[in-house]
Amino acid sequence: MSHSTLRAAIVGSTGYGGVELIRLLHAHPNVTVTSVISSSSAGAPIAEGFPHLTEIRTDTLDGVDPELIRSKADVVFLATPHGVSMKLAPEFLAAGLKIIDLSGDFRLKDGEAYRKWYKHEPAEAAQVEQAVYGLCEVFGKEAAGRPFISNPGCYATAAILGLFPAVEAGWIDSDSLIIDAKSGVSGAGRGLSLSAHFSEINENFKAYKLNKHQHTPEIEQALARAAGRPVTVTFTPHLVPMTRGIMCTMYAAQPGKRRSDAEFVELYRKFYEGRSFVRVRHAGQWPATKEVWGSNYCDIGFSNDERTGRVTIISVIDNLVKGAAGQAIQNLNLSMGWEETLGLQFTPAYP
Repeated sequence: MSHSTLRAAIVGSTGYGGVELIRLLHAHPNVTVTSVISSSSAGAPIAEGFPHLTEIRTDTLDGVDPELIRSKADVVFLATPHGVSMKLAPEFLAAGLKIIDLSGDFRLKDGEAYRKWYKHEPAEAAQVEQAVYGLCEVFGKEAAGRPFISNPGCYATAAILGLFPAVEAGWIDSDSLIIDAKSGVSGAGRGLSLSAHFSEINENFKAYKLNKHQHTPEIEQALARAAGRPVTVTFTPHLVPMTRGIMCTMYAAQPGKRRSDAEFVELYRKFYEGRSFVRVRHAGQWPATKEVWGSNYCDIGFSNDERTGRVTIISVIDNLVKGAAGQAIQNLNLSMGWEETLGLQFTPAYP
């Protein structure tokens, strides 16, 4: 197969993650989107619901027909609600298609944890085991060449990238981790809900799913690999009245020797050396969500508090790009053995 002929299907094309995949893949030199699929809008022109795609796509949306998808695609992006991907993935895998799953169905290796946090029955253990957890900058080598990749959650991406190097180095106490996270409203999806209603979210700032958010065990699962033992975190997500962006403000105690901001910068730059999409700020500089808007970057900054012995770590991403569609394409690149940055080298839109 030549690079220029990789055919991609997107299941869930009318959600924000699916539409972002269409936009980003349009600029990818080695991929052609051959099928855009929606169970709710099959037969309708995609530009009818998304006029901004008029110059990119004029075709109608396909229904979820596995046989049709197999005939039109080499890779399938599953931008589906939780509980759907586990029903579709086995058939596509059996047909020899690559799968990048943007849902949470295959992220957790523990079936009981999935049942508890997602309130669904888990996928078959053999399928879960086959799926590689694709947090590119940490576990990218495991995704290389693999046909089935589970794309991380948006909050989990920002939190794990911000904490993993310090946990692995033993510079912070992994029993003391507090993650204070904020997300733009697009993270709630395009479906209508009271929580995303303009009158409810505008000029408002609220916490939700306290101690119940499904990204909590995903964060703990990854950080346990860094610590070499089980890790528990306090994770509190918030909705803020903006469209895109996630900021994780994370607090951790420093056991033993206290490290300076400059030492944290050096540790993180060494850990992420050669990984183009993690940018570690200079000491005394902290990132903002607008500075990664529309891009695949994760920006990280630090502040060590000598008075309390704690360090504050700030991590920001665009939830629809690095937190979803961009990282999915990054995982495809790794799976295909292509340059990791292919089709993703664009600067943030600012202001």
